[in-house]
Amino acid sequence: MRDLMTGMTYLAKGQRWVGRNRRQWGFGLLPGLVTLVGYAAALVALVFWADDVVDWATPFADDWSSPWPGIFRGALTALFFGGGLLLALISFTAVTLLVGQPFYEELSERVDRAEGGTAAESGLPLWRELWISARESLAVLVRVALWGVLLFALGFVPIAGQTVVPAIGFCISGFFLTEELTAVALQRRGVPLRERLRLLRSRKLLALGFGVPLTLLFLVPLVAVFVMPGAVAGATLLVRDLMGETPAGEDEPEDPRPGPDAAPGVD
Repeated sequence: MRDLMTGMTYLAKGQRWVGRNRRQWGFGLLPGLVTLVGYAAALVALVFWADDVVDWATPFADDWSSPWPGIFRGALTALFFGGGLLLALISFTAVTLLVGQPFYEELSERVDRAEGGTAAESGLPLWRELWISARESLAVLVRVALWGVLLFALGFVPIAGQTVVPAIGFCISGFFLTEELTAVALQRRGVPLRERLRLLRSRKLLALGFGVPLTLLFLVPLVAVFVMPGAVAGATLLVRDLMGETPAGEDEPEDPRPGPDAAPGVD
C-alpha cells in the first residue's frame, strides 16, 4: 500500500513542480488544447451515433418481445460509449504526447536537471523519436483495445459486470496511462516498450497510485489539458524512482553498522 500512496504523491509533486515553473506549464497546455478540440468533436459524434451503431449491429433483436430489445440495446449502447470513452482516455494521452513531443521532452529534461543535475538524452533526431513514439503508442492502444473487448464481454455478467468490471477498467486505464506518461522520460533513457511494461508491472501499486487518480481527473472536461504538464513532470519523478536515481544533493543513506574492517573508536 505504500507504493500506492507514493504514486499519488508523485502526481501531486508534478503539479507543484509546474506550478513553480509557470512558463513550462503554459507551453505544455498548447498540445492538449489542440488535441482536445478533435476529441470533443469525436465524442459528440459518438453520443449521437451510438444508438444507430448498436441498432445496426443487433438486427436479431428486432423480433424480441418488448421491453427486451430496448433493455438489451440500451445496455450495449452504454457499454459501447464506455468503451469509446476508455479508449479516448488512453489515446488522448498518446496523441497529446505525440503532438507535444518537443514541449514535453523539454519539460521532462528540466525536471531531471532540477532533481538530478543532469538529464539523459536519446541522441536521436526528432523525426526518429516521433516515429518510435507513434509506433509504441499504437502497440499500447492495441493492448488497451484487447482489454476493452474483454471487459465489454464481462459487462454482461450480472452484478459483477456493473460493479467489479468498471473498477477493473479504471485500473487498466490507470496502468496504461502511467505507461504513456513515463514513456517521455524512459525513451530518453533508451528503455523500450517491453522493458517499460516490465518495470511498471514490478511496481503495479506505484503505477496505479499515479494513473488511476489521473484517469478520474481526465473524466472532468478540460481538466486533462490543465493537468497534463504536471502529469509529465510527475511521471518523470516516478521514473527516477523506478530507475533508482538519487536526486541532486541527496546521498544514499549510510549503513550505521561498521564494516568488517572498521575498528571501534577509529575514525
